[in-house]
Amino acid sequence: MILSGLDPSGGAGIQADIQAITSLGCHPLPVVTCLTVQDTVNVYAAEALNAELIRQQLECIAADAPIHAIKTGALGNADIVDVLVDFIGKHPGIPLITDPVIKAAGGGDLADEVLISAMKDRLFPLAEMITPNGIELSMLGDSADPEQAARHLMKTGCSSVFATGGHGTGLHITNTLFNHAPEPMTWEIERIGGEYHGTGCTLAAAIAAGRASGLSQRAAISQAQNYVNRAILHALEVGKGQPVPDRGILWER
Repeated sequence: MILSGLDPSGGAGIQADIQAITSLGCHPLPVVTCLTVQDTVNVYAAEALNAELIRQQLECIAADAPIHAIKTGALGNADIVDVLVDFIGKHPGIPLITDPVIKAAGGGDLADEVLISAMKDRLFPLAEMITPNGIELSMLGDSADPEQAARHLMKTGCSSVFATGGHGTGLHITNTLFNHAPEPMTWEIERIGGEYHGTGCTLAAAIAAGRASGLSQRAAISQAQNYVNRAILHALEVGKGQPVPDRGILWER
């Protein structure tokens, strides 16, 4: 099940999630949380949908189909967080992968302080994993040091933090999984130059697909990173801004 925003450029948000999850052999159950005015350059406006309507959608889907994982992206507002938290309480045990979307790559806001507080206080403690990029991790964990920021988040109840390094510099992207193990686990991936629209959405959705398929957390991360890397290698020049990963590529598991 996916809860995320609609990107009319088709580069990020719920479309990215649907494409990634489908490519990895799972069936997406998409619930739109907010509408955006957005292109491949930036987000210019966003409006959350009615939380009660989302509640009805979640209950309707859950009564009809099995849910093997939940992935969240932009959530619109704190009321939608409350609806999701209530739903999870009634359906425990489903892996929850949360991409804590706060800002677009171009700098546009996708979460206000009330929504950020709701995610930190009520949603993150229920998540199996949150997947912040470096900017989001620093904001959410109140520290410029990634490990310290991740530890701060875990002290509030978050089970694990998968800190992504795509916004950094250098020849390699370093992604790090912080959990309650003595040492964090890191992956290094060759950096393909430039920024791409919707990579964070794609990665988190791919991890959720792996978990829904029965992969371990680490195996799901490894598969997701390989998938995203391949999608970036075949990126599409959709608009005037960032290229869009080609999530429709054939994936051989």
